Amino acid sequence: MTTQFTIIKKIAKHGKQAIIIMPKLLEERLKPGTIVELKIEIINQ
Repeated sequence: MTTQFTIIKKIAKHGKQAIIIMPKLLEERLKPGTIVELKIEIINQ
């Protein structure tokens, strides 16, 4: 079964790394070993 979510996020910074923080809402579904397809569309810079 495929479930889709659309999340619009601002990229955060962690030290020298740019990161995307996932909402707490998805914590249950994104357990280690879960396979996801992640597409990134840059809306503005």
